[in-house]
Amino acid sequence: MSPKTGRPIKGTSRRDKSLQLRMSADELELLDKCTKQLKATRTDVVNKGIRLVKEELDKK
Repeated sequence: MSPKTGRPIKGTSRRDKSLQLRMSADELELLDKCTKQLKATRTDVVNKGIRLVKEELDKK
């Protein structure tokens, strides 16, 4: 039996895609404040924002 290697999958799908983005110091500070309040990672906060935007678009 071979051991599994690498990071465990978070959620139901693999996170094998990468995104790099540029933001201002103010935007980064806002992101970090959100991460502290939500006790979540930057990635989790960005993903939550994407889902919120998608919900708003679906309402239209």
